[in-house]
Amino acid sequence: MLRSLDKALSKSAIEEIKERFIEQAEADRGDSAWEVLRPLLSAQSQQKEIAFVLVEFVGRGYLSRERSLEVLETVHAAHAADERLLGLVGESLDQACDVDMLNAPPPESELFATVVDNLAVLAESANGADHERVLLSGLATAARMMARQRDELAESACRRLLELEPDISYRHYNLGLLMKTRGRFHEGMAANQRAATLTSEPSEATEWNLGICATGARDGATALAVWMRMKQKIEMGRFGLPEGRYPTCKVRLAERPLAERTKDLDDPGLEETIWIERLSPCHGIIRSVLYQRLGIDYGDVVLIDGAPITYHKYGEREVPVFPHLATLVRSNYLLFDFAGTQDDEGRIHGASEDLDQDSVIYSHSETFTVLCAGCWRDQGIDHEHTKNERKHVVRGRIAAPPGIAPSELLRQLDAAMLKRSPCRIYAPDLCAAAGLADRAAIERRRFDMLQRT
Repeated sequence: MLRSLDKALSKSAIEEIKERFIEQAEADRGDSAWEVLRPLLSAQSQQKEIAFVLVEFVGRGYLSRERSLEVLETVHAAHAADERLLGLVGESLDQACDVDMLNAPPPESELFATVVDNLAVLAESANGADHERVLLSGLATAARMMARQRDELAESACRRLLELEPDISYRHYNLGLLMKTRGRFHEGMAANQRAATLTSEPSEATEWNLGICATGARDGATALAVWMRMKQKIEMGRFGLPEGRYPTCKVRLAERPLAERTKDLDDPGLEETIWIERLSPCHGIIRSVLYQRLGIDYGDVVLIDGAPITYHKYGEREVPVFPHLATLVRSNYLLFDFAGTQDDEGRIHGASEDLDQDSVIYSHSETFTVLCAGCWRDQGIDHEHTKNERKHVVRGRIAAPPGIAPSELLRQLDAAMLKRSPCRIYAPDLCAAAGLADRAAIERRRFDMLQRT
């Protein structure tokens, strides 16, 4: 005991370390800031006031996700019985996971589930006590971070906080944020609208979430009003939703986006990063034919969240990559695999210009690249680099609107390829759908041969 007292940090020493840490952190010198923080980490188990300082630093976003998690795990291990500190740890858990990766599976660290379970018990018994708010606030955040595993607790905590503080704008905003990410867009709209009425000037975050929820709810009039308030050049367009002129962007599609998942099937499944024709700040039409089968594809309309996950570089251009929030329209395009040969890059894909009705020949072997997670998020990688390799054997898929007859699509395809001789394309499933069984058998053999090449 005496030994621990000898090692106690004085108030002046704590203040000095705090100042040096903030200076390093705000200068974006993460490793140096971490070294400055080490004495506080060592002392926090014996000096609880230091533990509060550390959690505050995490909540202010001074540390990386990995180091934030380490700090919170260390503090929790030493002070799990302190109710107020536990609530603050719960509130800070959004700094210990990647909230921009909206469709990530539940976090692996046991800290999340432990904090949620303990806060749920404490909040129930604290009914009416002074510290109930901090417990509920920690519970609402921590439970929301657990994907779909603790939705009932997250919602009940948010609604109880609204009972206690019905006129606090950000309490309504937090409920709206939860409803948005769970696909309950009408409820998200109502919560954000209420949040806006409780402030003299609605925040940009509230407006964004209201616009996204209104789009998800297919309430085009409300969405249009939001985007016009935000000075967007936009008007009512396709699908009964607002539409303007926006640069194309990319979306990380998920087979199971968070808003469409369940507690029992709580992971994104297959994922693929694709291009969309962006129609508004938060929705657009898929303009890539997918390499994998995710249950959505070319021509479908997707809702995206407002914060980009990362940026992909194409020469001098930086393209934002947004998370997939939900699927608004499934257009049910016809999809046919193909394999072919070409005498120069892009020749087969270029035949799309001779197809009618938004049909496209999409080459995967020229455009699809598998990157590890680190490379995928590396904003320094030039994603044009894959174009340097010339492809003579091409594989991909043909997409066409559901109203076109396969025989007509095949006729257009044949005419387009005839203009591009000596290029060849083989689509056996399209031939079969057009009723040409003999041709389908021949093209199947050639297709399989090229697939093995």
